[in-house]
Amino acid sequence: MTNILFIIGSTRRNSFNRQLAKITEKLIAQYASNNCSQIQVDYLDFSDVPFFNQDTEFPTPESVSKVRNQISVADGIWVFAPEYNQSYPGYLKNLIDWLSRSLKKNDFSSGTSIQNKKITISGVSGKSAAGNSRKKLSELLTYVGANLFLGEGTGIALNGQSFATDTLTLTDEDLQKLHSQVVDFLSFVKE
Repeated sequence: MTNILFIIGSTRRNSFNRQLAKITEKLIAQYASNNCSQIQVDYLDFSDVPFFNQDTEFPTPESVSKVRNQISVADGIWVFAPEYNQSYPGYLKNLIDWLSRSLKKNDFSSGTSIQNKKITISGVSGKSAAGNSRKKLSELLTYVGANLFLGEGTGIALNGQSFATDTLTLTDEDLQKLHSQVVDFLSFVKE
């Protein structure tokens, strides 16, 4: 069984990035069916993770331990990130700050929960296709030692219809890019 963990970088219930994750989940299910593979997709709930504060880092808050455990059992992680003011949301940065910290107090050789994790990125935004967010997120994930696949990943530019209906609509080209990312990332995870 291959475990893929989705991280949605937006708190909005019907965010375009959450919708993109749902589409990606369907593409993964199709891939699994076509390749006789068992793949489970889970969504990381990190809504109760507190703001990072070194004063409260140890003992590790229960919500942080829970998130770290989910990260540790994932074979691959897929981050879906919107773009806020030409960068990724602080909500997502806070999670990565926690994941980048050592697992044992004052033991920096103990590693982190995100170190060497196989990760890919996608993002939905306006005309930029979340390009600034994906670029900066790629830099951050590389810096904290993640095993990043496809660098900045796949970006989707929202069209006027999506904004008007609050429903993500993808072009055939968007779907093809996403499908290719699914196939290539799952191969990378299995290496």
